[in-house]
Order: sequence, then structure tokens, then C-alpha cells
Amino acid sequence: MARTVWDSTVGKKTVMAVSGLIMLLYLVVHMIGNLKIFFGAGEFDHYAHWLRTIGEPFMHYEWTLWLIRVVLVAAVVAHAVSAYQLSRRDLRARPSKYVHKKPRASYATRTMRWGGVILGLFVVWHILDLTTGTVHPGFRPGHPYQNVVDTFSTWYGNVIYIVAMLALGLHIRHGFWSAAQTLGVGSRTRDRALKTVANVLALLLTAGFIAVPVGVMTGVVS
Repeated sequence: MARTVWDSTVGKKTVMAVSGLIMLLYLVVHMIGNLKIFFGAGEFDHYAHWLRTIGEPFMHYEWTLWLIRVVLVAAVVAHAVSAYQLSRRDLRARPSKYVHKKPRASYATRTMRWGGVILGLFVVWHILDLTTGTVHPGFRPGHPYQNVVDTFSTWYGNVIYIVAMLALGLHIRHGFWSAAQTLGVGSRTRDRALKTVANVLALLLTAGFIAVPVGVMTGVVS
């Protein structure tokens, strides 16, 4: 039964929608946490430490954080695999290119695939930069505030992050509305409201995430 659902186009779209909403929820929480950097090093470092102690003493140190990471990895993999397979299925269904491009396709719709690739590469870089410190010269474990400031004190750190966040905004703008349609929430009367919510979410998340590197560049965060 599960195999049959997964093999269907509707099943893959549902997996994409649910996994996308899981990641969206995480992004909202993550953005709010990131904004704590504007309250100083003590507040931000304390928040980073708290993330590792959620659920104590019932949960061991970092267990809850690792549980969240596992759920996120599963959501990312499910989302990416579904997107790839749907894309391949779509290409097989129409092996020849359209003679005329769809005139009303939005920029976000046309760039969903490339946006997904950009975001996937960014996630890898982001982990290597601020979680493991592999690509971060001078990385200091246990000093998240200083590590963030160091990253956004470099031109390439800002470029990578800002480009990725712009791609994220476009991805959310189209993806939220698309997920609503897949899950049966959309309708003629609700479509305008859903598109408005998608636009607002995309704008707030993009602005919220970009505020951090801008804060470092302008000296507000130092």
C-alpha cells in the first residue's frame, strides 16, 4: 500500500508538500533564534547552549537537537527525491521541448528546480561553516556569536548566504501555495489569501535571515 502511494504522482506531491511544511516550520523557528544575535553575544550564545539542553534531564545533552536534525534530514531527503523523480517523470511525459513557453509562469515557478539545487548546496556549506567549522578558518567551538560575525565579515560569506536566502524566498513563495493545493486546502475563494500568506512568509523569512549578515556588515552586530 505504501509502495503504491509512493509510486503515484499524487503520493510524491504529498510527500513534497508535507516535508516542505516541516522544513518551513523549522525555518520560522530558526529565523527567530537567529535574530537573538541583535541582543548581544551573551544572549545568542546562551540560546545556542539551550538548544543542546532541550528536554533535560529526561533527554540527554544534545539528544533532542539530534532528533530534530534526523527529522530535518529525512524531510530534506524526501523532498529532494520526490522533486527529482517528479521532474524526471514530467520530462518523460513530454520528451520534446515546448514550442512556446508558458507566458504566465512566475519567476519562482520557472526557477524552483535551480533554487532547490542552490539551497541544497547552501545547506552543505552552512553546516561545514557554522556547525563543524570545516571550511571556517578560526572556527571556535562553543562561540557561535563570534563564528557568525567572522563568517559575515567576509565578502564570500555574505554573497553565499544572501544569494541562498533570496533563492529560499522564491522557493517558499511558490512552494507554500503549491503545497496548499496538493493537500486540498486551496480553493477559488481561498487562493488569493493563500498566495498572500505565501508572499508574506517568503518576505519575512528572507528579510529575517538577511538581517543578520546586514547587521554584521553595518556594524550593528560586531
